[in-house]
Amino acid sequence: MLSQARAGIEAGEAVAIHVEGLTKSFNGGAPALDGIDLDVRPGELLALLGPSGSGKTTLLRVVAGLEPISSGRVLFDAQDATELSVQERRVGFVFQHYALFRHMRVADNIAYGLKVRPRASRPSTAEIRERVSNLIDLVQLTGLGRRFPGQLSGGQRQRVALARALAVDPRVLLLDEPFGALDAQVRRDLRRWLREIHDRTGHTTLFVTHDQDEALELADRVAILNKGRIEQVGTPDEIYDHPATAFVASFIGEAVRIPVEVGEDGVIVGGQTLDAPEVLIRGAADWFVRPGDFQVADGAEPALEAQVVAVRRTGAGRRVEIALADDLPRIDITLEQDRPVAVGDRLRLRPRSFRLFAR
Repeated sequence: MLSQARAGIEAGEAVAIHVEGLTKSFNGGAPALDGIDLDVRPGELLALLGPSGSGKTTLLRVVAGLEPISSGRVLFDAQDATELSVQERRVGFVFQHYALFRHMRVADNIAYGLKVRPRASRPSTAEIRERVSNLIDLVQLTGLGRRFPGQLSGGQRQRVALARALAVDPRVLLLDEPFGALDAQVRRDLRRWLREIHDRTGHTTLFVTHDQDEALELADRVAILNKGRIEQVGTPDEIYDHPATAFVASFIGEAVRIPVEVGEDGVIVGGQTLDAPEVLIRGAADWFVRPGDFQVADGAEPALEAQVVAVRRTGAGRRVEIALADDLPRIDITLEQDRPVAVGDRLRLRPRSFRLFAR
């Protein structure tokens, strides 16, 4: 558990971020951001998720004031921040590769943003020392203040980077793939830690990641970006269970696209018809299938016939690769470890739900 936050650590009143009609192009090329509208609630942790080149980091840098915009505006609460400098916006920025000063000790790295303030707004030496000490405790680096970054692990360096961002008492916290350079186990540990830090300090936070698990585990809400546009904004459950567009359905959850026809009698999949009374669309459609979407059908209930092509062990369960028809993509499904299955077996499968989009 985190140590108790002491005086000077808690954030001030959280602000909302409003992005209105934001466009951004580089050197006259295709828009990196193409009419972005986004509202981030006060004290919310919102993840920006999408493929490479979707505009995630560009949007983050625009909010920070590190990139000029072509049109639109950014507001912090009711204040138009578009013309404000980075310093005037009072943002805390955490980068993927830490950006720590290697020649400075941990405590001096954390204190840097306070020490370079104009004299009129600079805290006293004693106040800076106390705030740095409190932050070192908060990020669980007690006793390491005199070490240099090169003497720390990657996870510890990222904690220093976050402490430095928090030291300046930011109105908004911005994180650009902060765990991207770390191994999988450290990433998992730091996810839980970051969520605890956020809940403790209450900063309005924008978090860029390309890792779906990271976004769904950490965020209050997730914004899915694609080609400079926002496809959907929602809670992790809404994004995962109710994708709003075909892109979101294909991007989230290892989905495979299966072409189907939807008629009065049901969904036709590779010559097989499966009843689906809840489906409202008709005609050519794409069905987006995830590994956990199927259950093995027992008895005489209608089901899809599939052949097992490969079997792989995955921890407590198994991934089974199946073929529904020769001309359809193969699908991975998840089965319990105690269900016997071998290559060449025929399975009868019943989908738990349909994610269908008209083609």
